[in-house]
Amino acid sequence: MKKWPEVKTERLVLRILELKDKEVFLAYRGNPAVVQFQTWDPPSLQEVERFIQQNLAVIPNTPNTWLQLGITLHNDQLIGDIGLHFLEDGAQMEIGYTLAPEHQGQGYAFEAVKAILGYLFGQLEKHRITASVDPENVRSRRLLEKLGFRQEGFFIQSILIRGEWCDDVVYAMLAEEWKTKR
Repeated sequence: MKKWPEVKTERLVLRILELKDKEVFLAYRGNPAVVQFQTWDPPSLQEVERFIQQNLAVIPNTPNTWLQLGITLHNDQLIGDIGLHFLEDGAQMEIGYTLAPEHQGQGYAFEAVKAILGYLFGQLEKHRITASVDPENVRSRRLLEKLGFRQEGFFIQSILIRGEWCDDVVYAMLAEEWKTKR
């Protein structure tokens, strides 16, 4: 797979992040309400440009790589992003998602993550997908549970974020669980 296809929903388009997204991406990724639950806080527009350029070079479904997709409205307005981590074994993945605060609480994250799960389990035939969440991010935890993820682990002080040891909750779903819930 050389290029990631657009994944469309009723209200959204999931596509590769592009350089035209850099200011909006930096604005919401730098928002304190967002940063508190993220491991990466881009320090500058130049860093975001470098990140997007590197992301554009990723060949999708390549083991041990990350690919960042933009979550856009149908008018191409960027409202968030989804990170896809293609794990080394090729059958498993990790996902992460971020939504700009002004677009939270409207069902966009649910719609986007549900669509990407359908693509990953359907077209890419992935076996297992995980998501790592800050235990204090209750809304994100509820979203994963609503989608059918189950909590697999709660790890105490297992991840170093900005010089502080933090707890981590890992959720997972198998392809057979996804198919059963649909």
